[in-house]
This record gives sequence, structure tokens and C-alpha cells, in this order.
Amino acid sequence: MIRYILLLWPIWAILCVLTLQQPTETTTTALDPAYTVPPDADVGQPIIPNIVDPEAIDAQSVCPGYVASNVKTTDNGLTADLTLAGEACNVYGNDIEALSLVVEYQAADRLHVEILPRYVGSDNYTWFILPEELIPKPQTEDGYDMNASPSDLNFTWSNEPTFSFQVSRISTGDILFTTQGSQLVFEDQFIEFGSSLPENYNLYGLGEVIHGFRLGNNFTRTFFAADVGDIIDANIYGSHPIYLDTRYFEVDKNTGELTYTPNATDKSAQYKSLTHGVFQRNAHAMEVLLRESNITWRALGGNIDLYFYQGPTQDNVTKSYQKSAIGLPTMQQYWTFGYHQCRWGYNNWTELQGVIDNFAKFEIPLETIWSDIDYMTAYRDFENDPDRYSYTEGADFLARLHQNNQHYVPIIDSAIYAPNPTNESDAYPPFDRGMAYDAFLLNPNGSVYIGAVWPGYTVFPDWIGALFNGTGANRWWISEVAEYYSKIKFDGIWIDMSEVSSFCVGSCGSNELDLNPAHPPFQLPGEPGNEVLQYPEGFNLTNATEAASASESLSSQSATAAATETSTATSYLRSTPTPGARNVNWPPYAINNYQGDLAVHAVSPNATHHGGILEYDVHNLYGHQILNATYHALLNVFPTKRPFIIGRSQFAGSGKWAGHWGGDNYSLWAYMFFSIPQALSYSLFGIPMFGVDTCGFADNADMELCSRWMQLSAFFPFYRNHNTEGAASQEPYIWDAVIDASKAAMKIRYALLPYMYTTFYLSHSTGSTTMRALAWEFPNEPWLADADRQFLLGDAIMVTPCLVQGATTVDGVFPGVGSGTVWYDWYNQTSITGVTTGQNVTIDAPLGHIPVYVRGGYIIPMQEPALTTAAARESPWSLLVALDGNGQAKGGLYVDDGESLAPNATLWVDFTVDGSSLKATRHGTFADTNVLGNVTIMGAQGPISKVELNGMEVDAGVWDLQSSSNVLKVTGLDTLTSSGAWTDEWTLTWS
Repeated sequence: MIRYILLLWPIWAILCVLTLQQPTETTTTALDPAYTVPPDADVGQPIIPNIVDPEAIDAQSVCPGYVASNVKTTDNGLTADLTLAGEACNVYGNDIEALSLVVEYQAADRLHVEILPRYVGSDNYTWFILPEELIPKPQTEDGYDMNASPSDLNFTWSNEPTFSFQVSRISTGDILFTTQGSQLVFEDQFIEFGSSLPENYNLYGLGEVIHGFRLGNNFTRTFFAADVGDIIDANIYGSHPIYLDTRYFEVDKNTGELTYTPNATDKSAQYKSLTHGVFQRNAHAMEVLLRESNITWRALGGNIDLYFYQGPTQDNVTKSYQKSAIGLPTMQQYWTFGYHQCRWGYNNWTELQGVIDNFAKFEIPLETIWSDIDYMTAYRDFENDPDRYSYTEGADFLARLHQNNQHYVPIIDSAIYAPNPTNESDAYPPFDRGMAYDAFLLNPNGSVYIGAVWPGYTVFPDWIGALFNGTGANRWWISEVAEYYSKIKFDGIWIDMSEVSSFCVGSCGSNELDLNPAHPPFQLPGEPGNEVLQYPEGFNLTNATEAASASESLSSQSATAAATETSTATSYLRSTPTPGARNVNWPPYAINNYQGDLAVHAVSPNATHHGGILEYDVHNLYGHQILNATYHALLNVFPTKRPFIIGRSQFAGSGKWAGHWGGDNYSLWAYMFFSIPQALSYSLFGIPMFGVDTCGFADNADMELCSRWMQLSAFFPFYRNHNTEGAASQEPYIWDAVIDASKAAMKIRYALLPYMYTTFYLSHSTGSTTMRALAWEFPNEPWLADADRQFLLGDAIMVTPCLVQGATTVDGVFPGVGSGTVWYDWYNQTSITGVTTGQNVTIDAPLGHIPVYVRGGYIIPMQEPALTTAAARESPWSLLVALDGNGQAKGGLYVDDGESLAPNATLWVDFTVDGSSLKATRHGTFADTNVLGNVTIMGAQGPISKVELNGMEVDAGVWDLQSSSNVLKVTGLDTLTSSGAWTDEWTLTWS
């Protein structure tokens, strides 16, 4: 968590109040620090990013490129030698004179192109090679023969004027990627290559970033994991160097010929889209420059390790990427899809119990209560504060919680407190045990690297050293998690600060441990001088009196801060290459890192892992590896259960161990919107268990924003409300209107849990997405290319949230209507009519109402909503059938025990409707005894005189055809399915 405000907004835009309710008091700990880490400890060298540096050298203008020789054909591709085509430029590193090119068709839909140094030794291996032990390398499919199963991708190369390569789509002739017209630059600290792109291109991915879903053509994307909060367009927590490129073509109705269409405006024309993906398997710090007509990749190390996925749909690309490169997402336990509540500022077990009691009082579903760092002894992992969060009281609290089928998840930070060696009372056994395991990161001289995080001066587990040098970080972590579970019966773990974050430059605590415990080098939210004053945009329009008072307070705080600032001219540090050596602390090429110096607010690049690997080469993998370690630690605690982990920093492939939350966002309407493109991007990255801090983490929420946001997040897989220390409370029961809005949306969510769980299971088992962009499901409608204010949950539920302060309507499109798609309103179950292709329709959305629609042609399995997922799972089943224009529909249901890593039994039920007949077909052995309560069929055509289940007529008193809306409702089926809804195959007919 970044706990101080990094984003400044105009006073008129973000106004504050003294508070509608008293904020929780600032947490105190049993070991309050007497010393504060100096603020200048987290100040690095002044660095100017290359992309804005007027003195920067353009590598393309001075570097010679390469020439290819010794080209050899292989069974599935070719190899070649690449040699510098002229004098080395050494512009941002030392040129690598001799390279190797490897081209291989690994599957019918996947092409691999790799360029790496021809000579790599053990001393510089990780400079250029990403070890497969860290990030598996996609392999050629067993038995794949490119001649027997030819690809639609074609690789060609040229030496005119220097080496370049091109990847095109054979079926259309479309050039997907070409380096023609640019020089390949390959140095020990700088790699540059790129491709031209078509006019008005549509690229998606390249996360993690707070940005619109469609990336646009004037954007620089930096890959360097950073603890900076959710700053728009900045590099933040995760790295996912993959993009999808969707191109729209107009189809000639006579010949079928495709013509690229950069600006499709004719809604009557016929279009076809083709999507391909490009994955650059490189974990070094990188930049991707998206410009009007081209994309440029720049990396501070590693190699060029590209994987081209031919598609031609998003679904094809995403599934192939996960199955070949990063792994399929981990399956989650059923309870994790319930509602989660958290905040930084719950001061003790009693306050936590009060929160739980309030949810019960107002009959708002609550599945899981979370603890932020408040519970710790002086912010130290694996130790509860003995006064506020004692183990004895905690055992009683958790016993009651679990008895009610609710759950508990604590935070665990990525840094470990280093106790004061001069103070015996400051003993910290987890540190001592870690030292015995050689578990912590080192300095170049072999001493332990000591940075600073929440508890003061800290050390950092060395996951890389454990993997490659046999040291004990993983064994120690597994042991500590088990030891902590023996005291606190948690149900999952929340990993934070894992970029990895440090509040000072370098090993600042090496000679300062006698000053521990230490306060961070900045004020925490709520401390004097750093009161949480901001409120959402437009707050002054509905709360004028409070806003005026708040504006004065904020102005005073800002003036005080300004008075302490000094203005000096900046002289930037620009390093130059050193022959035969790397400058890892200040690389000659300066990426557009939000913090500037790579060591600011992070472990320094020259920190050394056991065995000699530098942090510079693996920085972006720290968060990935702590998730790996935590996954196996939880398997040790719960050997048969699916580990539940929510982590902050991640890399390509982290989804096979954990979910992700969107980090430290803000209580602003803009961030409610950004949650949608962020979630859609994580669908592409193979991390479907995604959600954001609902109502916003930093600043104060208000009633209107929280009402809207609680409803929007109800349709995200991970649903949690969380906010910062010192801010106003924002639990949904704080405001009457938010209670109503939350309960309305949660009623839908909890009814849809079987559908959501089934959709997520398909993500886990096949790589399909859970949250979906409209453009993915309706790929031939170009006007949906940048649609990121609506989304689909699975293939059947469309959500159109109101994202504008003060609005009572929302504009939305109904995709597919031009080609016959039918949409039904969730609430009144009638079909949407009078809508044309691509039309923006104004939809009523008064406060407390979120428009939700059901797609015709689909069958949705449901159960009754309840206050916990366990209660919901015990309720009768129901089916919501949405007929398409031909009177057909299909669907599926997955059922298991909801928790087992390898279930002993599972159940899949196929649903089909054809010709006024609904059929349920069972596959599997899992026994579910819940009855079928009712079936609702939207789009049913009358007249209907008889309804039968397996040939037995259903009493006319329990079914009804609402002729005005064409909705057939059949109830009372429980008596006909008393042994369980899915025990036997059945058919429901109406005529």
C-alpha cells in the first residue's frame, strides 16, 4: 500500500468535509518508534527519462544494425547468425557483436522468434537469458509438424539494407509485425526493435497500467514494478508484456474481399475483425512506445523472445497464450466469490466484530473480513499486537466467524523487520529464523541488505537465491506461515508491498539498526499535517457547506506544505556506457520510471541474490515469486484446499497461483471507471480473480460514489471494499442509500454465484475469460473497439453502469442487434426493442439502480441469494432462460465441493432449448441434492396450454405465461425434483 498522496488535484475538483461520520483513530502499536527514517533517505539521483530528454541520442540514427548469415532451415523453422553491420555504436551499453536468430513454428497458431547473444556464459547468463525455472518457456507442441499442419503465420527476413524480419498472415496478406525500415540495436543494457502499425490501430494489454482499455497511439508504457499508487499512465505494480492487435476489415459483399478499415462509420456495411497477439518474454525493465504509426520496444537487458499468436479471435489468442506460456488460472474456492470487507484502521478485534455485527444488523451479505497492517505488532509480519489483537481473543473471534461460515484474511507484507541488536526487548524470532536459513537478500559485499518499510529497517526474503542457490527463503516462509496459522486460523493471505518496495535508497539500515523501530520517512494518513481531506469530484454540488469548510482546510494544508518546499534548478545525472561493464544503478538509458532513479522507493538494482544474480535482472519477478512461495505455504497449511491469495505485484503467469486487486486507487469517479479497463486487461493476462478497492482506497468516499461503485463491483469476480487510515468510514452500511444500492446489486450477484463459479471454472480449465469486453463477444462491430464503460460477465450478462457524478441516465449500446442478437432487461425480463446497430441508447439509471441485461440464446443457472455463500449453496436451484430470435438457448453448470484442489467428484450439467423443450443433461458423479425451484423462460411465445416435466404435466397453478412480456414462469418444481435438480436427466416442455 502506498500510504501517502502522490496525485495532486485542483481544490475545486476534489473537495473535502470534516466528515459525516468520525473516522477511525490512527492506529497505535505496542512498540511506537522514537526515530523517523530521514525523508531524504528515499531521494535518489535526478534522472530525466530518455523519451523527454532533449540531449538523448536516437539509437536509430547512430547504430549500424546487423546482417544475417549462415541461415539454416530446421524441421519447424530456421536459425541464423547475426553480426554487427558496422562499427559498434555503444549508445546505451556495450554492443553485442554476435547474435543468434532462432525461428520456430511451435504450433499451428504460434510462431517463436528469438534473438540472443551467440556467446553467453555463467557469469552473464541472467544479463540476457530469462531462466525457465522462473518463467517457463513455451515449447513446440508434441508431434507438431509445420508441413502437416501449416500455420497462417509467415516469417520472412531480409538483409536490405540491414537485417529485418516480417510476420504476416497468409490468408489475408496482412503484415502483422515488421522491423523493416529500422535498425536492430542489441547492447548489454539496451535493446531496441520495433514495427510499423496500421492507421488508427487497436492495441490492448501491456499491463499493468491505469489507462483506457484501448491503448491509443500516443502512449509510453513502462515495465518496472513500482510502489507508487494508482497513478494514471505510470508504471505501477505488475508486468505483462503482451499485447493483442485487433484489425477491422470491410467485407465486399460480392467477392468477400477484405479491406482494412481504420475508421469504420458505415453501420450498414459488413465487417470482419482479425486479432493476433505478441508476447515479449523478457522480465528486465522495459518500455513500449506506442506512436501514431509504429510500436517500439526498448529493454535494459534480456533478449528478444517473441511469441506470435495468430488468433484470429481474442478468445483464440488468450487461450493459446495461457496454455503455452503462462499457465491456466488457479481455481478459487466458492466462498471467495462472496463479499469482502477491509480497511486500514480497524484498531482491534472488537472493532472487527462491530463491523461484522453491523452487516448482520442491516442484512447485507458479508463473506470475509480482512485485516490490514493494524493487527501487527509494530507492523511486523507474523506477530499480532498483544493488546489490540491478542491470540486468545482472536481464537474466540475466528471460532465465531467460522461457525457462521464466514472467513478471515490478513495482510502479510514483503519485508521483514530487522530487530534492534542493542535492545533485548525488540527481539523478533521470525527474523532470527530467517537468518538461520540464509533467507534474505544481500548487498554486493555479502552482508544482508537492509532497507526500510512500515516497521522500520527491514530485510527482504530472497526467492531467487532459494531457487538457484539452495538457500532457505521458501522453506523459512512455509514454516513462518504454518507457525502463524497455529495462532490465527486465517483462510487466505493478502500479499502487499511486493514490487519489492523499500522506503529508502540502498541498504540504508546497514548501520542504523540500533535506531529501530523507526517511523517511515513520510507522514501516514491521518497524522497531524496529513489529514485525509479529499472527497470525490462534484462533492461541492451536493454538500456545499461541508465543501466550503473543507476547501479552507485543504488550502491551509497545501500552503503549509508549499512553505517547506524549496526551488532549485535541476541538474540531471546522465551515465554513459563503461566498456566491459554494466552500470546497474544508473543505466545509460533512463526508462520513464515514475520514481525516476530505479532505487527510489524500491530495493536497489545492485542488491544481490544468493549465488550472485542482481536485482537489476529480476526486479519485475519479486512479486511473482512471493506469490509462488505463498501458494506452496498455504498448500502446506491446507494440503487439500485451493490456496486463496490476493497479491499486488505480479508478472506473466502469476494467475496460476493468485488473484490481484487493483492497488491503491482513489475515491474518485475517474477511478471507478478505470476499474473496468483494468479488469478487462487482467482477463487477457490470465488473472481473472480481479477486483479493485470498491469506493476507493485513498481519500474519502461519499454516498453517491459509493452507491454506484458498490453496485459496479458486484459484477467483478473479486468484490472488496477497502480504504485508508484516517479516512471517513465507507462500509456500505454507513449510508442508507448505499445499503439499498448494495443489497440490490448483491441480490443479483449472490443469485448468479453458480453462473459466476461456472464461468470462472471455464477460465481455469480452458483459458476463457470471466469479464469480457463487448468487442470480444461481438468481434465484427468496429465501433466497439474502445468500449470500456460496459462489459460482459461471462457470455450472457451485460452490465452498463452509471459512472458519472449526478447522472440519472447512462448511454449504452446493445451489441449484435443488427445481426439478430436479443437482449432482455434483467429486472422486468422483457426484450429490448427499437434499437439499431451501434446505437447509443439512453438508459434510466437512477441512484440505486445498475442496468443489467441478459443475452438471448443463453441459460443461466442460479440459486437463492443469501447472506453467505454457504447459505446460498444450500438453496433451491433455478434457471433463467433467455431465448434467442430462433427460440433456442444453451448453457452449462459446473458443481463441485467448492474448495478441493483436486475434487473427488464433479458435476457438469448441459442445458439446451430447442423447439419449446428445455433439456438438462448430467455428466459426472458429484451429488447435489438441492431441488429445482423454478424456471423462467424469457421470449416464450404463446399460446401455451400445457407444461410437462419428463412427460408429467405440471399443475397449471404453478406456471404462468405473461403474454405482454412473453415470459413463462414455472414454479413448484421442487416436489418433482425432490432427490435433487441434477440427479437425473430431465426435459421440460411447453406447448
